[in-house]
Amino acid sequence: MNSRWPANGPAPRGLYLITPDEADTHRLLARVEPLLVEGVTWLQYRHKEASPALRREQAEALQALCARTGVPLIVNDDVRLAEAVGAAGVHLGEDDGDIAAARALLGEAAIVGASCYDELERARRAVAAGASYVAFGAFFPTRSKTTTRRATPALLSDAAVLGVPRVAIGGITPDNTPALVAAGADLVAVIGGVFEAADPVGAVRAYRRSLAG
Repeated sequence: MNSRWPANGPAPRGLYLITPDEADTHRLLARVEPLLVEGVTWLQYRHKEASPALRREQAEALQALCARTGVPLIVNDDVRLAEAVGAAGVHLGEDDGDIAAARALLGEAAIVGASCYDELERARRAVAAGASYVAFGAFFPTRSKTTTRRATPALLSDAAVLGVPRVAIGGITPDNTPALVAAGADLVAVIGGVFEAADPVGAVRAYRRSLAG
């Protein structure tokens, strides 16, 4: 791994769970907590429509929950919020701020992720700027985000040279997870596949079985 990941530790692997848009903080915690104890690798707090006050309230509550369960919390889009609540890191899209500035603010130990869509060159630039991991997608049709960009499994293989964990996102199910892992995905990022499932705990278990091969 590069200097953004502990040289003496294994690369993170597994399920990267992303929160749904949930206006009720108590309900959000009730939906998330039983999933974290099932073996989620990372949790990302994402709520595009929330007010700044609600985002702060929910991020603080999730950080406390993650601290209890030992799951790193990564805040989507907002490096200042990540710093304020003591999150493990931040995830930035192409319009969400500068990777190098986020690294400088959060420090060397922080997890700083970058959305790289279907572009290996964007991933190269992100790693050079200090990204801890790179995320590619969408691999399959998804209702969680409107996008015309489509990544291919070959991109995961090509990105191995970057030396950082690779995250696959977009329409990922337990059935299509093994092919992405075989192509090089270290983590699969999921929202609807878990939170829209009739049995979210069962869904997490299904993803974990798929990730294990």
